[in-house]
Amino acid sequence: MGAPLGVEDIVRQAGNYEYNVQIPLRYWLRTADTMQKEAQVYEAEGNDPQTYLLLYRHAQLVLSNLSRHPEKSIPENRKALNAATAAVQGDLQKLEVIKPRIAKRHAEYLARRRAQQKALEELEGKGTQFRTLPQELDGLSLSQAPTKRRSYERTALDAEDHQTLAAKLAQREVRRRDAARRSVRQAGVSEEEEHERRVGGMWGEWEKELRRESTEGDDLSTQIQEVARMQNGHQAPNFSRPTSIQPTSTSTSTSTYHYPSVPHKSAQERWSGSQDTASVPARPPKEQLRRPSDSTPRPPALPPKPPKPFTPSLPFENPRPPPIPGKYTDSSFTAPPIPGKYLDSNTPTPRASSPLAESPGLDEFNFKPSAYLENGTPLRTVFLPKELRHHFMSAASWNTRANLETCGILCGILKANALFITRLVIPEQTSTSDMCETVNEQELFDYCDKEELMVLGWIHTHPTQTCFMSSRDLHTHVGYQVMMPESIAIVCAPSKEPSWGCFRLTDPPGKQAILNCTQPGIFHPHSVNNIYTEALKPGHVVELANAPLEVLDMRPKK
Repeated sequence: MGAPLGVEDIVRQAGNYEYNVQIPLRYWLRTADTMQKEAQVYEAEGNDPQTYLLLYRHAQLVLSNLSRHPEKSIPENRKALNAATAAVQGDLQKLEVIKPRIAKRHAEYLARRRAQQKALEELEGKGTQFRTLPQELDGLSLSQAPTKRRSYERTALDAEDHQTLAAKLAQREVRRRDAARRSVRQAGVSEEEEHERRVGGMWGEWEKELRRESTEGDDLSTQIQEVARMQNGHQAPNFSRPTSIQPTSTSTSTSTYHYPSVPHKSAQERWSGSQDTASVPARPPKEQLRRPSDSTPRPPALPPKPPKPFTPSLPFENPRPPPIPGKYTDSSFTAPPIPGKYLDSNTPTPRASSPLAESPGLDEFNFKPSAYLENGTPLRTVFLPKELRHHFMSAASWNTRANLETCGILCGILKANALFITRLVIPEQTSTSDMCETVNEQELFDYCDKEELMVLGWIHTHPTQTCFMSSRDLHTHVGYQVMMPESIAIVCAPSKEPSWGCFRLTDPPGKQAILNCTQPGIFHPHSVNNIYTEALKPGHVVELANAPLEVLDMRPKK
């Protein structure tokens, strides 16, 4: 645990996936696109091993398997396959850059381990009581003082125990993306040009600079320090500032969506966000920006002489922009005990004596896997907003009263090795009492690509039936779970008890049985037992309070 893998180990893991030529090529193309998006997120977070694994797997999947798929000549598949093949060239270039870094870290790890083993043998030869090495090598030789934590030694947090931090992390990431988009638009870049830059790999450092100019501070780094203190035995923090749901106005569109299938083409895009930025404070960002061209000089380390002769100069400034030197003029005012956010920018901030506090950034921890597939593959945590079902049932209320099914798509982001559902999209659809269908689902996936969202599952109602996965539901969900093992299916049965459930296919045997099933009809039996299972805890799904959620209803207004 915590030991950096070598290149050979990562390559071996990258090839450990199940390729089935019977799965339609459109499913595989969407899977390849998802791999690239995940790799871009891990790359932005500085996770070289996971980035290398996903890029290598993507290149192997496209070049060795998809290029020989029986459906490669179908016109609607050919264009997407060509785009995936072109994206592999970028993969190979990144692999060459990342490979030396991985090899160097692995060599350093082996050298430290040999030094530790040698020192231990010397101690044992002198009759000491040391018998075994520590279970987790901390990157130190036995005679050295602690050094800076390496990227592969990030703290692994339990998702269930750190829900408040997870909610704050999701809120910050959503705000960061919004701020980055605003910066790009303010710079005069159109959506079409932005898309071309990302796909063509021409974004470079320009977006980072724009995002750095619009960076706003918040207290998340303090919370990370508190988590570090908790890891060392201190009391856990309690942050309870809520984030309200942000419903989006309904957009009328003539396009329809067809669910449950997967689109024929996939967008090969680059994600933005190579650095984590702080969240936007209450005041407008422009009040806090300080550019070299501004006429207002940067405030000095200490406030200027106050207007009242008896007012002392205090070693801090107003925490809200713009800076207002001399605001605290009451002589009876006493400075608070060194809260970091009140310190002057030139005053060094004391850090807690913990690895997280030494460099309080979002790349200092990951959420560890919270469950495993039946074949032993770890599943990343999926954070599900607690408010999501309420908003979905509200949008589906008219259909539910008319005994018609309603479906929605669960979209979200990847952050700190966890998946956050941040958007509920309700596509235009046709419904009956036993099923609902959408057409032109390519529009849905194009929307997700444009918004930098990943499809994490789906939700639908059973207006009069019980809460279960019908045979049609199972065939629907296998397409999602092929794209991403963590994908979930939520069933809402408002007239029954239980009124809802969160499910996934077993793997094996459920996923394989559905992929090989050719029986027609909405309802048909399957010979396999244990074909699907609960996904909520003790599964890999954790309900999250105060999580950011946006609802987009794409159906025509009635």
